[in-house]
Amino acid sequence: MSTLRTTALMAFMIVLFALVGQAIGGTGGMTVALVIALGLNFFSYWFSDSMVLKMHGAQEVSRAEAPELYDIVDRLRRRADLPMPRVCIIPQDQPNAFATGRNPKNGVVAVTRGILRALSREELEGVIAHELAHIKNRDILISSVAATMAAAVTLLARFGFFFGGGRERGGLIGALLMMILAPLAAVLIQMAISRSREYVADRDGAQIAQNPLGLARALRRLESAAQQQPMRGGSEATSHLFIVNPFSGGMRGLKSLFSTHPSTEDRVARLNELARTGV
Repeated sequence: MSTLRTTALMAFMIVLFALVGQAIGGTGGMTVALVIALGLNFFSYWFSDSMVLKMHGAQEVSRAEAPELYDIVDRLRRRADLPMPRVCIIPQDQPNAFATGRNPKNGVVAVTRGILRALSREELEGVIAHELAHIKNRDILISSVAATMAAAVTLLARFGFFFGGGRERGGLIGALLMMILAPLAAVLIQMAISRSREYVADRDGAQIAQNPLGLARALRRLESAAQQQPMRGGSEATSHLFIVNPFSGGMRGLKSLFSTHPSTEDRVARLNELARTGV
């Protein structure tokens, strides 16, 4: 169900991008917009992993440099039937983690220095299993493409407004609405995709770790730490990659539509239900 929902949301994003292009330049504009989208997605596919690792100062470590962490990743990736990913440590005190890499063969699991101090082994295993689930499900590619498309829709809509393509077809009011509503719709779709993939990674990560409660406890700790100790540096643009949003606490109600992550309460409730019914 979650995979079907993600596919539908990605399709909506592409259609939205094409419609904005058509509004600016007719059929020709729609074609150009789709070509641009393909180019942006190709760039995102090949280079997003190296860019995000450099942005956060992640350093690759060997088994000799971080034996406990490396062994946890190795044991769980075998259980998940994945190639051994690169293991990186981010020089940040906030406990957090993310996965990146364009496919399982190029997967990377990156954890902050703080998470190695803050979590028990059982909790850390839950987090690592969650990140391995992202790699197995190719969520990094999906999230990168969604973020790229959302940014492209925003730039295209603004271009159309300021350079007059949309005004010739729908007037000034139509162009203004396009500039406001198209980026808003794109961001809402991107956020919905991100939240959907987090739920799936929680479920699949619990299966890999064979312990939903370890991940549930870790999420509570990480959410509390993020509220008390926001991450230094970095960028909001990469917040969707982390297991919890590193720059703000969870959001409820209408604000949750603009959140990259589901509420921690909802995630923990689902994990507790998995533990109750059996993984």
